[in-house]
Amino acid sequence: MSSNPHISIVSPVYLAEKIVDELVKRIAESVSKITPDFEIILVEDGSPDNSWAKIEESCKAYNYVKGVKLSRNYGQHYAITAGIQEAKGDYVIVMDCDLQDDPKYIADLYNKAKEGFDVVYTIKTSREHGRSKNISAYFFYLLFNWLTDNKSVTAKGTIGAYSILSRKTVDAFNLIKDTHRNYLMVLRVIGFKSGYIEVEHQKRFEGKSSYDFSKLVTHALNGIAAESDKLLRISITIGFTIFVISFLGAIGLIIFYLVNGALPGYTSLMVMLLFSTGLIMMSIGITGMYIGKIFDQVKGRPLYLIDEKLNF
Repeated sequence: MSSNPHISIVSPVYLAEKIVDELVKRIAESVSKITPDFEIILVEDGSPDNSWAKIEESCKAYNYVKGVKLSRNYGQHYAITAGIQEAKGDYVIVMDCDLQDDPKYIADLYNKAKEGFDVVYTIKTSREHGRSKNISAYFFYLLFNWLTDNKSVTAKGTIGAYSILSRKTVDAFNLIKDTHRNYLMVLRVIGFKSGYIEVEHQKRFEGKSSYDFSKLVTHALNGIAAESDKLLRISITIGFTIFVISFLGAIGLIIFYLVNGALPGYTSLMVMLLFSTGLIMMSIGITGMYIGKIFDQVKGRPLYLIDEKLNF
């Protein structure tokens, strides 16, 4: 292999000790049909199982497999960032480690990129989850996309992280230093010419996903606060609307008092008071969330720390 491989494949690894061997095998089988000049970068994201031990075994067996061990669990999107920053290929492919992103589509991604696209996304026409999870995820991402002006849900399906980047895109990606990040949203910020291919979402090779609902909500809140000020604008709109309604209601009460005398209504008064207080607290919370993100950004800490690297 040359010092600068033609294709780099980046995969964040978490709870995948029983998947690593099959992952490397399938990737190598697929990408070797395109070029013998490739590297597979496996980023171990503080996994509590023996994923790093399996990566070490693969690195010893194949010189094209490279391992990156992060100092702790930073999260999928930071592990992807670490892998991309280590990748040297003319093209960099990002894919999950659970083999729900089928390596057989690597050739399709590459061929689409060769048409002149700097970024090629995959659209998952179906998702291999339970029906209830598919439905909840679909509406969840609709709300998330609306709040962030993102477009990860299309008429054909959901846009996934499985994608290919040109070297120009990789260099631009590495310039983005946002503390709170989402891989797809960083690519949207970059711009560049993009294309799409449709893929079938496969069943997880082994085990269960580590992404539960609470992690999904946390990730969504971080993404919304980091990429959009729409929550602030919504809170302003709600506050102004309540002010107008309250002003008109006050005029109505004054007129009623002048015409009919005193008006009992302590219950309605308390309900409106509690409702308004709740909205005020919500607005303060939203503002505080944005201030917290600013605080994290200005500290200037590294996005991640690497504990060990193999085969570099």
